[in-house]
Amino acid sequence: MALPAKVESTGTHVPERRRHRVYVTRNTEYHFRDGFCVAVRDRRTGDFLQGHLAVRRRLHGGLKFYGNGAIIPNAGDPVPGEALYFAADGRDLVTSPVESIERPAKAVVRAYPTPPPQVGRSSRKSNDDDDC
Repeated sequence: MALPAKVESTGTHVPERRRHRVYVTRNTEYHFRDGFCVAVRDRRTGDFLQGHLAVRRRLHGGLKFYGNGAIIPNAGDPVPGEALYFAADGRDLVTSPVESIERPAKAVVRAYPTPPPQVGRSSRKSNDDDDC
């Protein structure tokens, strides 16, 4: 997901340079870096859920559910009121509706758990504090 452009006081659009954002649902926080979910945290306990299906998955957009049963997809960045949608190899994941979108504190970014390495992929170290 590309981050939206911000508007400067001159009226020009400047690409958003912040790499991290958090989508907050009723029970869970979904932490993203550059469009990929890097951590999921339980809001009640504050614990990171390392085995959650969303971890390491790309966000594919949002879904708006209506009372009459209609579902409207949003291929862009989800907004409050939409559910997050992750698609991957028949294991699609849809969350409860987003309540807010936030920017994580640097201390939270530093606390992200290190996921176990995936088979067949090299692990590389990145500086997670850059451009929170």
